[in-house]
Amino acid sequence: RMAAAPPSYCFVAFPPCSKEGLVVFGKNSARPRDEVQEVVYFAAAAHDPGSKVECTYIEIEQVPKTHAVVLSRPSWLWGAEMGANEHGVCVANEAVVTREPASESEALLGMDLVRLGLERGATAKEALDVIVALLEEHGQGGNYYEDGSSCHTFQSAFLIVDRNEAWILETSGKYWAAEKITEGVKCICNQLSLTTKIDAEHPELRNYVRSQGWWNGDSDFNFSEVFSLADDHLACCSGRESLEKQGGDVSAQAMIDVLRDKDSGVCVDSESFLTTASIVSVLPQDPSFPCVHYFTGTPDPSRSIFKPFIFVDDVKLVPKVQSPSFGNDDPAKKIPRFQEKPDRRHELYKAHEWARSLLENDQDKGQKLMRIMLDLEKQGLEAMDDILTRTEVLDPAEVVDLFYDCVDTELKFFK
Repeated sequence: RMAAAPPSYCFVAFPPCSKEGLVVFGKNSARPRDEVQEVVYFAAAAHDPGSKVECTYIEIEQVPKTHAVVLSRPSWLWGAEMGANEHGVCVANEAVVTREPASESEALLGMDLVRLGLERGATAKEALDVIVALLEEHGQGGNYYEDGSSCHTFQSAFLIVDRNEAWILETSGKYWAAEKITEGVKCICNQLSLTTKIDAEHPELRNYVRSQGWWNGDSDFNFSEVFSLADDHLACCSGRESLEKQGGDVSAQAMIDVLRDKDSGVCVDSESFLTTASIVSVLPQDPSFPCVHYFTGTPDPSRSIFKPFIFVDDVKLVPKVQSPSFGNDDPAKKIPRFQEKPDRRHELYKAHEWARSLLENDQDKGQKLMRIMLDLEKQGLEAMDDILTRTEVLDPAEVVDLFYDCVDTELKFFK
């Protein structure tokens, strides 16, 4: 039983640590080794009054308008591990363990809250307000894994970022605290990190922990100390130092390098867990420039390539990174859940499995393929740098097929 929370890492870098005028966001999603993640886009939409939205386990009220979102998600669930919306908001979540056991009864998953925050919030602070309001109303709970034999439950932490600021939001049940960040480098991983600098919190938070006898009200209120299991609140971020060493030059490439680093533990490849997908986003502080979001859509960033996506109207959908849909026959939707595991691999995932066996069995061929792939990635990064530094306004027609073409080219190399 995987009682430990999967060791995912999320990062954000602001000036003066990041390249001039850019906010850089990144996450490695550590999940059960064989789980497939897909990259999906949902256009902005208007919804009829009174309509409902079916999340992973429960149905909730829909809002009149949802923003366009691009998500990297375990393909059996509704929500997402990480993603972005058309307004330059990025959200990633972390499973955390606190002194309060997480609820097994089905409610919203932390991953559902990632998607709901993105669909409903046009700024980082709005996304935060959405998430905590939904937490208050519906609670969090239910199985984090596609596993019929045992229920794995966690509390949630979130990194919520836009062009101007970031919020670290940490929760236990419906209680929460948040810290606002506007400069430097920040990392969150699968344990609580908020201490005494709290910029927003649940109105009843302090009364609640006092009533539980976890805080006497005399000492400074330290969120991690109050909510962590005895020895859990340690500094967790090995990747942060490597970003800080960049000294004012954190770019998309620097973030990608950190996410690929196995020695630091940021790129997870263990018996139980694997980095099953990764994201890097570059958010220019000047709103006249577009945000660029890079997704792998495949496991292990050290063997994957980061492909750029930019929000424009009528952006071309990419079925080759989408898992097959099983509709109402999906074992994740039937009660009892997860009685069988369907094959959720998408075309890019399958091509990657082939490439992985090549890397393992024929090192020369494998390394040659990897060099070609990294060269392709470099071309993408350079093309995006060009878009982010030129003076004329981006023509949407130029990037409407961007992500589609990158996935297509990657697949052609594998063939």
